[in-house]
Amino acid sequence: MNQASTSLWQTIEMLAAQVPFSAAKIERIVPTRLVETEASTGRSSRFLGGTPVRLADGVEFSRIDLRLRREGTHPGFLVLDLQGRCVPLDEVRQHYADLRITGTPGGHSLDEATSYSAVLGWGALSFGFLERNPECLGYVAFDPA
Repeated sequence: MNQASTSLWQTIEMLAAQVPFSAAKIERIVPTRLVETEASTGRSSRFLGGTPVRLADGVEFSRIDLRLRREGTHPGFLVLDLQGRCVPLDEVRQHYADLRITGTPGGHSLDEATSYSAVLGWGALSFGFLERNPECLGYVAFDPA
């Protein structure tokens, strides 16, 4: 597992500054190599993933999912699945106080999440708390406008 010298919150800020996304920009922040996954086959978007990364504060990115359009201009979409140290909603609110609920579980799977989003100058930053562990942050999604 690769090790980063930054915290979750530092990494989020640095990644947000990289919009529009590219594999090279993400790799400069998160110490992993992004490679195209099988999900890309026959699609209009490239799906790239990287190996797990442990951050300095004990949070781990268990999965890194970057999606980029093959043609045209689009800023990309990035999801970071988390494990390791539990990050409660109160901690998220310390960094992003103006959150609104943008998604709720439908009761079909423990992988569904309650999503809280902050609308920022570059787009939406969402924090998902999965039903299987609703007290701890499960993912962070960057959805540039």
